[in-house]
Amino acid sequence: MNFGKVERYLREKKGEHGCYLMTLIDPPDQTPEKAGKMAREAEEGGADVILVGGSASAQGEILDNSIIKIKEHCSLPVLLFPGNIGTTSKHADAIYFMSLLNSRNPYWISQAQVLAAPLVKKAGIEAIPTAYLVIEPGQAVGYIGDANLLHRDKPYIAAQYALAGEMLGSRVILTDSGSGAPTPIDPSFAAIVRKALSPDTLYHCGGGIRTPEQAAELVKAGVNGIQVGTAFEGVTDMKTKVERFAHAMRAEGKKMV
Repeated sequence: MNFGKVERYLREKKGEHGCYLMTLIDPPDQTPEKAGKMAREAEEGGADVILVGGSASAQGEILDNSIIKIKEHCSLPVLLFPGNIGTTSKHADAIYFMSLLNSRNPYWISQAQVLAAPLVKKAGIEAIPTAYLVIEPGQAVGYIGDANLLHRDKPYIAAQYALAGEMLGSRVILTDSGSGAPTPIDPSFAAIVRKALSPDTLYHCGGGIRTPEQAAELVKAGVNGIQVGTAFEGVTDMKTKVERFAHAMRAEGKKMV
């Protein structure tokens, strides 16, 4: 299959370390200058990808300027995590082109994608087909996306959604408990989702991951990409904290290679 540059990079990192750390920066939460500094420290600490976005207000000038500053300070790929059709930027390297499969609202399943597709193509952004699954508690994304939240005590339902996403052509499955969730999904939940998928499908996880140990346990369960945002916000030594996450994840990930 002819993958784009960023997706090839992710797959190379999976082959090398069994996993990769994705540092999430949401532009409205800090100035573009601060975003650039955070990205530099994340790269120095061993992060693999800078994920930008997450909220519906991460758009327009603040999104563009944040990505420009990130690229001035950091050489890692910038992957957009869109909150709506306006949260795209020609300055990014790639975008999660995702469908929120467990939304009750068709807009988030296919209509937003129809509206966004010409914008993404015109901007020349690499689109990575992604099935997005929101797990309870869901936080803001669950509310905005009108999600029929997937229950943590029924991982087999999430696995069925994940398999459907794969069969529909998604090459990334993303399970997300929502930004600021008190805890991540249980590793046993992640393992059931992973088991349902082809080994070639990338599995990403976000929401509530606050410690290196939690990240490492999810990697052990078969998650490839770990998204971390809240845990890195406002820390005085981001580089050291990122280092701890990257080290713990790779220690488990290399056992999977």
